[in-house]
Amino acid sequence: MQQSNTETGVLMLDLKGLNVESGERELLMHPQVGGVILFARNYASAQQLEDLVAAIKQCNDHLLVAVDQEGGRVQRFREEFLTLPPLRAIGIEYEKNREQGLAAAKLCAWAMAAELMQYGVDISFAPVLDLFDVNSPVIKERAFSGDGATVGEIGLAYIEGMQDAGMAATGKHFPGHGRVLADSHYQLPTDMRSLDEIREDDLIPFAACIRSLDAIMPAHIVYPEVDEHCAGFSKVWIEGLLRSELGFDGVIFSDDLTMHAAHSAGSVAQRADLALGAGCDMVLVCNQPEEAAELVRYLDGKQQPGSNRIGCMLAKNASKHAGLYESDRWLEAKELINRLSV
Repeated sequence: MQQSNTETGVLMLDLKGLNVESGERELLMHPQVGGVILFARNYASAQQLEDLVAAIKQCNDHLLVAVDQEGGRVQRFREEFLTLPPLRAIGIEYEKNREQGLAAAKLCAWAMAAELMQYGVDISFAPVLDLFDVNSPVIKERAFSGDGATVGEIGLAYIEGMQDAGMAATGKHFPGHGRVLADSHYQLPTDMRSLDEIREDDLIPFAACIRSLDAIMPAHIVYPEVDEHCAGFSKVWIEGLLRSELGFDGVIFSDDLTMHAAHSAGSVAQRADLALGAGCDMVLVCNQPEEAAELVRYLDGKQQPGSNRIGCMLAKNASKHAGLYESDRWLEAKELINRLSV
């Protein structure tokens, strides 16, 4: 991965509402802060979103602006945006006709990315490379398929579509969230399988996409047969398997450190230390502004160095999407997405 000449702060935080408040502006200007993740509460209209992103970038033009705009039930911006299908709908299209499914993955990804970039958003945390399992309430239809090779192939097409638009792609949730029943937002999931079993199942899509992905987000899941720490806090998973064995040199984002599954690691400072020490480049702290401010002070006090990888996640050539909504490719994508979203 080509690295940036500028070191970026390692903390990604969120905002309370539709504007950047004065206290938030001060935090966004702090060198330890490198990104902002937006949620549905931060969106009222396309114009308001454009103004909000511009205000964020005024604080620091190197700030990475992110969102979860997967489609289906995980889509933060809805009104005035395409109603994106869940990834499982693309997987079903693939199962009907492989070539049409791959073309659909690429076109849906391009449209999702191009539309976000219209308003200054740098990345959507996508694609999900977990495996579909009807019993997994947190993943389920967010995944393309229950077959690892199929997820890998569709995932590559989806990544190509995002990158064609100029958006970096983030695979989640390494090494696989789809086989556990517990939701890591509310409890700490445990997966008792051996590393060999995981290699032959959940890891297949990540291995298939590893050379194309710009970033990866590990899961807040413990795999006791592999390591005592959950994947996002584990040197075994991040330095050993992801960096050394798979050869991944891109950005590694922690999942949200305020999720219940992360609390087992202690205070927010302890969680951040574990994630950064394991090899994460950027840590996310969402929905807890007091903890975000606390972590800024802590990282500043310990003089936490920035990362020169994160800058490569900024959107590329966003200006090429001028006139997006009148383009033939957009109209084709809109027709496809309307059909898949039914």
